[in-house]
This record gives sequence, structure tokens and C-alpha cells, in this order.
Amino acid sequence: MKKLGYTFLILFCFTQISKAQNNFGGSNAQNTLGGTNAPIDSNAKLIEFLSAETYNVKKKDSMDFLILVGHVKIKQGKTLLYGDSLILNTTLNSLEGFGNVHINDADSVHTYADYLKYLGNTKKAFLRKHVKLTDGKGVLTTDSLDYDVSIKIGSFKKGGKLVRNKTTLTSTEGFYYGITRDVIFRKKVELKDPDSNIFTDTLEYNTYSQLTNFISPTKIISKSRIIRTKNGNYNLGSRKGYLYDRSSIDDSTYTFIADEMAVDDSLGLGEFRGNAVYRSKDSLSYDLIANNIKTNRLKNILLATELPILMLKQKKDTLYVTADTLYSAKVSDLNRPITKARDSVGKLADTTLNKYFEAFHNVKIYSDSLQAKCDSLFYALSDSTIRLLTNPIVWSNNNQITGDTIFMFINNKKPEQLLVFNNAFAINKVDTTQYYNQLKGNKLTAWFENGSLSKMKTKGAAENIYFALDDHKKFIGINHTSAQSIEIDFEAEEVSKVVFVNQLVGKMSPLGQTKKEEMKLKGFKWLDNLRPKNKFEILSSNK
Repeated sequence: MKKLGYTFLILFCFTQISKAQNNFGGSNAQNTLGGTNAPIDSNAKLIEFLSAETYNVKKKDSMDFLILVGHVKIKQGKTLLYGDSLILNTTLNSLEGFGNVHINDADSVHTYADYLKYLGNTKKAFLRKHVKLTDGKGVLTTDSLDYDVSIKIGSFKKGGKLVRNKTTLTSTEGFYYGITRDVIFRKKVELKDPDSNIFTDTLEYNTYSQLTNFISPTKIISKSRIIRTKNGNYNLGSRKGYLYDRSSIDDSTYTFIADEMAVDDSLGLGEFRGNAVYRSKDSLSYDLIANNIKTNRLKNILLATELPILMLKQKKDTLYVTADTLYSAKVSDLNRPITKARDSVGKLADTTLNKYFEAFHNVKIYSDSLQAKCDSLFYALSDSTIRLLTNPIVWSNNNQITGDTIFMFINNKKPEQLLVFNNAFAINKVDTTQYYNQLKGNKLTAWFENGSLSKMKTKGAAENIYFALDDHKKFIGINHTSAQSIEIDFEAEEVSKVVFVNQLVGKMSPLGQTKKEEMKLKGFKWLDNLRPKNKFEILSSNK
């Protein structure tokens, strides 16, 4: 029975000789697979027969054929070829293989197929049906692969799939480079990985390093995060990547756009350079712009430098904050106590409130209704309070307020109240004149309605200079008084009423009889030259 089986295989192989002559083209064999003009490998050698269970020699149309059956093994130089049966054309130094074909070029790259055409002079292999290529790391499967053994380059054009561990890549076309272990996938490329899915038209992947290069518009979906890029790379092993050409990230809670991005998903770290724009999607609704933003997604940390600008968005009046450095993190992770300003307006368990912002050096704030300047700032969402520290100044229309420390209470992203501690000094410029109403004391409180100053009250060594007007808004004199407490009401940003409480001491002097130096309280400084004049000044520079 064994002999009959081998005899049948020999007869089957012999019937393939006419097909082989047609496929290889007789004396023009190179025409079909590579053409007569195909370069001949200078290192090409004759194909040598090593072993087989049976073999037969045939001659047809001036061609010499060696028909090999059963565990066939042949070689050409360092290249080994295996198969169930092979037809070797010794005249043209080429062959056809059938069943369990295997090529190994003395390295870790192995190719397998059900059918093979191989041209020994050019060392080109054409594998068909159930083709598999493996380099020890990845396994590429397809139904049709052309492989150049001499330079270790393979290509497929009718669909292919590469699997490496839990990563799967599919595409319509592809090119495999055995020397570098790179695979270029083209047309309807899809990469599936436990952490992400990638969709693109062209992608380069290295089976050893797992480095993925994006060289065409690409969409990366990772849980709730969608990344769009057209130039960059990502290592599926180390989970580190670099994106260029204005890439974007869209997550459930934020979006990010920047000229350049560097991400380390293993540690949750990121760096965004060049016109970086961060937009929050939570209830706080803020934007952060800077030339450099570093993030820690695991700890919800943002560090912005190089002209950073924080924008607390409102329907009509956005609040802009700029400084040399802006920093944001979770209040629950803060390792130092916060000076209590007022009771928290929300629970820290609410992730949208468990956040704070800090700004360091050259801090400026601008909105249409209020402007401010200080050296550093702390804003906690848990109590909706902006703390202005070190030489703070607040302006609202014709009013200026200074002190050692100022707390600004926010309601619906608008200033609701100011608390000024130590050396409190409020100045109100009277119309377009060079006269100033003044109020000073140890502590000062100011209230706002719809973004406009409505009332001020000071306690402790309270002192006031007030330019009195008649019904026709003509100056009638200067009122210089002191009391334990002084309250001032405003209407349309102008003083409407002044109330003195306890220990009142004062005098009214005619305007023309008052010396210039008596028109100002001790410590008076009108600092309008430091005031941010518009949002464009904030956006262009933080100096």
C-alpha cells in the first residue's frame, strides 16, 4: 500500500510537469514570474536536492525535471525548502512545491504554504493558499504572498492578518521586511489590542519592538478616549507614544489639541507642546492654553508653563487667568492645609469639585467686570474661593482694592464677594477727574451684584476720604472721617451713601481750601498702569 501511495504521488507530480512548463514558460520561464529582465541574484546558486522518500527524473521539451515526493528537503545556499512534493526544474533552476511547503533562509523567518513557485536565479518565492510567515514574534497569514528570499521582503495584496500576542493587525495590502522586522499595512488597516483599536489607511508595525508608526490620518480608540493623528508612533509594549502635526485627544471629560504630544500610558503621564489647548467637559467648563502642558491622568494633575492661560467660561463674561505657571490637582491629594474661607459649597466626593488651581508669579486676571493682579493664586472648587496672595490688586470699573491677602468668592463663575485682610485700601476714582474717594482699614468686605460693585464695609482703624457732590454733581467739599466701621453703598458704580458706625471723627473742608496732600490717605497708590486692559493683553503676554 505504501508503494502504491508513492506511485500515485509520482504520477500526480508528473502530470504537473506540463503545468510547470506553462507556469514557468519553458525556455521563457522567467517571463511569468519576474520576467526575463528580472535581476539575477549574484549570490544565487543551483538548487540542491538533499532528501525525499522517492524521486524520479523526467525530461520534457528540453527541460530536465526532478520529481520529489515525501518529506522533501532541498536547499539553495543557506536557504532550505521543504514540502510534501516538489517538481524541480534543474534546467531553469526553479521549482513548484505542493503540500506543507516550508522555506527557511537560515534565520528566524519561516514561511509556510500549500503551494509554492520558486525562482532560484532571482530567489523569489510565490506562496499561495494558507500562507503563513513567522519571525519568532509575529505570525502573518494570508492567501497569497510574494517573498524575495535574498532581501527578505514579502508582499500581499489580497488581504492579510498579523498576530503578535494579543495584538491583531489586518489590511488589504502589506509589505513585510524581514531584516528590520517591519510590516507596512495599507488600505483598510485595523489594529486590535486589549487596550485600543486603531483604524487608518497606512500603518507601519515592528514585530519585535511593537513600535507602531502612523503615517496617514489615524483614529485610535482606547475605552472612552479617541486620538486622532496623521503623524506619530506608539509602542504597544511600553505603551509610550509621540504624536505630531496637531494631533488631538477626545476623552469623556476633556479634549486636548497640540502641535506635539508625548504620552506614557503605563504611568498615565503626558506632555503637550506648541499651542496646546485643553478643554474640560465637566460642569466647571474651563479651557487651558499653553505652549507646554504636562499631565498625570492617574492623579488628575495639570502643569502648564510657557504663557499659560486658564479660561473659566461663562455665557457672557469669561474669566481669564494667566501666570508664569499654572497647576491643577485634586484637593484630596493636597498635603498642606487650606486657609478656611467659607463653608464648602459641595462635597469632595463630587469629582468636579475635588479640584484646585494654583498660579505662580505674575498672576493676572481679566473679565469684563473685574480685573486683578497678584504674585500667586489658589482657587479651590470645593469652596468656590479664589485666594489672591502677595501684593494683590483688584479692579472693578472705577474701583481699586488692595491688601495683604484677598479672598474672592465665586458664584456661577462670577465674583460675589471680596474679603481683604490687613492693610485693606479701596479707591474709587470720581468720574474722569483726578479726585479719588478712599476707604482703608484692617479688614474690608466688598459685595457684587451681577458683576458690579454694590457695597463695601471696613472694620478696625477705618478711615475715609469722600468727595461730596451736590444734586447737580458739583463738588462741594472733602469729607475726611474715621470710625470703628464704615459702610459705603454704590449705585451704577458710584457712591450713593456712606454710613459711619461708632467713634466717628471727621470734618468737611471746602475743595478749594484743601491742600493737595490732604486729599489722599496715607498709603494711597493708584495702580491703574498695572491693570490688565483687555483679554488680548492677557492672551499675548503674562508679564
